[in-house]
Formats: sequence, C-alpha cells, structure tokens
Amino acid sequence: MHEAEHVVLVGGGHAAAAFVNTLRRAGHGGRVSLVSEEPVVPYHRPPLSKKYIADALPLAQILIRPPGWYDEQKVELHLGRRVERIDRERHELVLADGQRIGYDRLVLMTGARARSLPAELGGTLRGVCLMRSLADADALAPQLRAGARMLVVGGGYIGLEAAAVAATKRLAVTLIEGAPRILQRVAAPATSDYFRQLHRGHGVTIKEGVSLQALNGTDGQVDGAELSDGSRLHVDVVLAGIGVLPNDELAQQAGLKTDNGIAIDAFCRTSDPHILAAGDCTSFEFRGQRVRLESVQNANDQGAAAAHALLGDDRPYKPLPWFWSDQYDVKLQIAGLNLGHDAVLVRPGKTPTSQSVWYFAGAQLLAVDAMNDAAAFVTAKKLLERGASVPKEAVLDRAAEFKDWLAA
Repeated sequence: MHEAEHVVLVGGGHAAAAFVNTLRRAGHGGRVSLVSEEPVVPYHRPPLSKKYIADALPLAQILIRPPGWYDEQKVELHLGRRVERIDRERHELVLADGQRIGYDRLVLMTGARARSLPAELGGTLRGVCLMRSLADADALAPQLRAGARMLVVGGGYIGLEAAAVAATKRLAVTLIEGAPRILQRVAAPATSDYFRQLHRGHGVTIKEGVSLQALNGTDGQVDGAELSDGSRLHVDVVLAGIGVLPNDELAQQAGLKTDNGIAIDAFCRTSDPHILAAGDCTSFEFRGQRVRLESVQNANDQGAAAAHALLGDDRPYKPLPWFWSDQYDVKLQIAGLNLGHDAVLVRPGKTPTSQSVWYFAGAQLLAVDAMNDAAAFVTAKKLLERGASVPKEAVLDRAAEFKDWLAA
C-alpha cells in the first residue's frame, strides 16, 4: 500500500493495538486513525473479571499501551465516538454525530458484546450486570460487598471467574447453568467436574440443568429470582454470563459477507477489497469449518496478520489457539481447540490440585486443558505448534516424562 493512503481502524481492543504496533514496527509511516465507542485507549480485557473487580486495580495497570504511545505512533484517536454506518461507495465512515471520516483502507475490529438477559425476564432491573467491558466491570465492582447475595446466570468461564471473585469477597453466590453441566460447550466432563468441585469447596452453590424463569424487583432494583426447579432466591446482584455476540452489524449494513461474524479469508480480507477485519468480530476457516475465536491470542495474532496483509506482506493466519482462566488459586491454561475430538484422557498432575485433560481425534492431539499444570500446557502447546502428537498410552503413563515427548 502507498503511505499516502489513510488507514482507519474501527474498534479499540487487543486487535487494534496489535495492528498499530505491527504496522509501525514494519516501518509504515502513513496516516492512521482509530475510532472507538469506548472513551479510553485499548485495555486488557481478561483482568476485568478477575483482578480488576477483585483488587480495584487502577485503569493505568490494565492499559495495553499508555495513552502517550498512540501519540508517538502518530495515531489519530477518535474515542467515545460511534460509527453509524460505512459508506462503501464514498469510502467514508459516518459517525453518530454526522461527522464523516474518509478512508482508503478500513479495518474492522469491532469485537463482541455480552448477551443481555431479556427485559421480559427482568434483565433491565438495576443490579443486573454484564461482564465484557470496562464500563461493565466498573458497574459490577461496587456491588461485590461481603454478605450480599449474588446470582450468576451461566456456567462458562466468565461466570465462573466472577463467581470466584465474589466468593472470595465473601458474597453468598449461587450459579445456575441451563445445560446439564457447567462448561459443557467448551470442555470435557472431567474439566467440568474439576471446577464444580473447586467452586463448591469455596461455598458456591451450583445448580446445573436449571434456568432462570424471572427476576423480580422493588422500585426497579433486583431483589429476587425464580428458577426452573421451582426455587426462589433473594438476590442483591445478578451477573449474566450467557455468552457474547459478534459486533458485525456495521458489516451487515454495508453488505459485507457475514457468517457468525464478519467472514474473512486467511489474510483477514473481507468481501470488500478495501476492508479487512480481525478479532472477536470475525469468523474464518479452521480445520474445514468456519469458527469464531474469542481470545486474546486470536485478537493479537489476527491484528498483526491484518497489518501484514495491508502492507502486501501476505502471511496466512494459521491460528494456534490458547486460552487461560484464573479461579481462586487455580490457573487453567488451554492449548489448542477441542473441536471434533473423539477421545478424552485425564492425566493427574504432581500436586493434589493439578491435572490435565487431553483431547484427541483418532491418534492426533487436538487440545489440552491444564489445571495448575504449566508443564502439561507448555508441552501440549509445543506439540501442537509442530503439528505433532503423543501416544495415548504415554498420556496415561504417570511415569512418562513430558521432556521425552518433545524429544521424540
């Protein structure tokens, strides 16, 4: 691309920060603008449901880069500004206040948003919170008072992380999951069993196969919940952890191809040659199917890949997914993606709280969930990066050494 061209980013998350860093480190000196609905520069999202709400971390400690860095990189910031639509014919963004920003190349990094509880269930009552953005965390944190009664709706990682923080702060926590088990969508029963036992050991009441029927309130403030098992709870605060939706409305309105997110190819290109996309808002081909990855790793790596593509240095994005979650004194590290597995093996760790869960398709290793077992995570990650595997009998042999698997 020519440096006279104006590159405009829409979105202010991990992908945008990685894009700018990669573009400038590659020596590109052209004009770059970043438009974000949020009033702050890009920040780390994982701490929001963990240390940020638990320890009241100052904002400066979760920023990906300090504000001055964007000045140094000559990035024109348009913070707290919402894009109303994309005018593809005129190559312009139309902002909510009517301002237009022209672009030569556009990069959509609009992320995803938390699903809200329906209003008819009481989802608009005060005290009903989400956990996705800085504003969400700032709304939830003051309500985590010792002795308060909290209902967490949803047994995924966000719900479990928030439940762990609340239990540690001595709230009375009940977590409900409509599916037969927590983490059913993302993990094997062995991983679900581990975290169910962990939370119950910290006093969290977990109800599986139980859904929310209604929230009740007084003067607009939530104070009760009715559940599908017939029980009624007194509650002071509710957290909805029921998944996210890709922010692909701008792309849809502009006529770009979408499929559970903005559809991109291996080079982060959309169906418009002047528009790229990266991060949680995108879907792409992985192992023969279209997936959307909600992870920091994906946002960072895809943001960098989009910058390379913009520079004409086409490097196909080949994801090597990894994730993590912190709950109490347990660090869960996940390497790979367990889609399509047909076998699950559980390997005890070297301590009472350590364990790893290994997913296979035939003889091929797909993914590992490692609980307080960094060696298992690192080993699996290296094997997956090489496209290698490990014999199943070795996984089940407690005497087998990880270092021998990597040397094979």
